[in-house]
Amino acid sequence: MTHPLNPDAPRTALRVENATLVDGTGAAPVTDAVVIADADGTITYAGPAATAPPALPGAPGAPGAPGSAGSGAAGGTTVVDAGGRTVLPGFFDCHVHLAYAHGAHPGRRGELDPVLVTLDTAARLRQTLDAGITTARDLAGLSAGFRTAVESGRIVGPRLHTAVRVISHTGGHADVRLPDGTDLSGGMSELADSVDESRLAVRRVLREGADLVKICATGGMGSPYDQPDDEGLLEEEIRAVVDEARRHGNKPVAAHAQGNAGILNAIRGGVTSIEHGYGMDDRAIEMAGERDIFVVPTLSTVYAGINKDTMAPYHYEKKVRWSGLTKENIARAIARGSRIALGTDAAVGPHGQNLMELSYLVDLGMSPMDAIVAGTRTSAELLGLADRLGTLTAGRTADLVIADGDPLADIGVLGDPANIVCVVQDGRVRKDTLGTSSLASPDRREP
Repeated sequence: MTHPLNPDAPRTALRVENATLVDGTGAAPVTDAVVIADADGTITYAGPAATAPPALPGAPGAPGAPGSAGSGAAGGTTVVDAGGRTVLPGFFDCHVHLAYAHGAHPGRRGELDPVLVTLDTAARLRQTLDAGITTARDLAGLSAGFRTAVESGRIVGPRLHTAVRVISHTGGHADVRLPDGTDLSGGMSELADSVDESRLAVRRVLREGADLVKICATGGMGSPYDQPDDEGLLEEEIRAVVDEARRHGNKPVAAHAQGNAGILNAIRGGVTSIEHGYGMDDRAIEMAGERDIFVVPTLSTVYAGINKDTMAPYHYEKKVRWSGLTKENIARAIARGSRIALGTDAAVGPHGQNLMELSYLVDLGMSPMDAIVAGTRTSAELLGLADRLGTLTAGRTADLVIADGDPLADIGVLGDPANIVCVVQDGRVRKDTLGTSSLASPDRREP
């Protein structure tokens, strides 16, 4: 049973003992490791137990003290006995849509009571955190208020970056308006049909508190009136978006880009990341590498996002037609060393199973260690957080997960949330199924 802490519970110092450490840097694992964080939530040590600072007198693991199973508080320190399990950095999901239920079409959200949308979204945030995702980037549909709610302790969930809306041209991938102009997206999309309108669209989403800008450089799978090979915003419009984002705090720009022509437009336009990248050819892979552009392949939409019984026929047909091509192209991007970050497009696929994405990366050629680095350090680099997050090293924020099993032998263990037995975020224990902590609140009802 999970025992979450109160969102505004005070931090204590933290000591994780008897762990196998996979620190997110790509370094070899360390057996019998210790991770220590101070009361400010900053890691002060991560490495072999033999060279770790001693435990406080009377704490589990201290000389003469009885061992413990699970976690507890001692001398102002929360001590977690990992029992030989694997401790890793908190993971990232760089492409989610938390405001939508799995399989729900964006055009239907407006039919729901906004109170229910809010409560359901909060439950998905908690579900995502419990899966081991301590930081998430929402690429349209999520109000900036949810970011503030997490930051201020009103709700528990991954720390958030949100694009708020996605910029599309009329009739493009994100245009879910009726012929009379009625917007069915619940505020998910922003339309722009010229260079000037593209600049204005950026200003509008930034006014709503966006941390980054998302654009549609191509059509897509879920949109009924276009194809993934269709081009979205023009290259000059993409350049205008990127420039406008630069002018306002140098905000990153994420490009929904599936077909190769639109991918090339996005790369030439200067975006930060290519989302999906299903049709990337060798030229696009090379150009993205030369410009240090990240690729977020969202393989969950190919491996776990195809269900004929629940999908519209046009959507199912496109997915089947593109699935083999996607695997071939992303496998080639992996082989050629593309800078890949982890993203799932959760909502298209299931929420709360985010780390299954690691298995799909491995299936297409990554080593388990490289997949873990993609989901931690590289994703932190994409979000501009690598100085604080993504690795378990001294000076970083104490975001970590403890997993049952050895993910280097079987990466699939991370994809089952039941194997994520402990989640620590910013030095606070958010999930603990190893044992009860003296700081834990009563059992909550699972979402």
